[in-house]
Amino acid sequence: MVQEVAMSENFAADVASVAALGDPVRRQLYCFVVAQGEPVNRETSAAAIGVAHHVAKFHLDRLVADGLLDIEYRRPLGRGGPGAGRPAKFYRRVQRDISVTLPERRYDLAGLVLAEAVTVANRDGVSLDAALRAAARTTGQALLQNHPTSETPGDGGERDVVTAVLAHNGYEPRTVDGETLLGNCPFRSLAAQYTELVCGMNLDLIDGLLEADGPRGRCARLNPGPDRCCVTITHDPRTELRGRTEEGH
Repeated sequence: MVQEVAMSENFAADVASVAALGDPVRRQLYCFVVAQGEPVNRETSAAAIGVAHHVAKFHLDRLVADGLLDIEYRRPLGRGGPGAGRPAKFYRRVQRDISVTLPERRYDLAGLVLAEAVTVANRDGVSLDAALRAAARTTGQALLQNHPTSETPGDGGERDVVTAVLAHNGYEPRTVDGETLLGNCPFRSLAAQYTELVCGMNLDLIDGLLEADGPRGRCARLNPGPDRCCVTITHDPRTELRGRTEEGH
């Protein structure tokens, strides 16, 4: 049986954006635009790299479509009033991060958890270990709560939300013999150097994710394996029973 691995939508979008720079003219235009201190129009861009205006327009608009540039409309400097004509299109770099790593990594997510833990530990006088565990669980809960599919409870598709969130964050979840294995560690380099710290943080993060999804008879456990994440999600009927008991009260 062929196992389909779920991939992050962000990853696919970033790959498409970076792939757009494979065209040499498009790459030159992109580099020119981002090097300027302010948005530039197609005429200036075309003259800078030595191509026709219509060629520059085509590639600049492709860069917009591929998520690498933004546009704004303004009148050329020194022109205004009723006879100034329509505003011209100007191009500037998008204000978002675009990165591609193979396999996908999420060091930004690890940094967010660690920064939150240090801030709380210093502010509240708690141990860094306790602050890290709490920050990781809270982050896991937030990942599910902020995921679009979690906005439609009771539609019969809730059991897939955890898998979707894990895929969205680069874990590459797949089901094997009733367990959810995570084919990729988004924090691999950090985990290799600080195994106990990072794997513990990762376990708490996924615990928080499962908690936010409610008592569905699943639990996360450390189960290191070659070339995959250290956490495995398994069936645990005790969590489901515990949830039903709490609902009964």
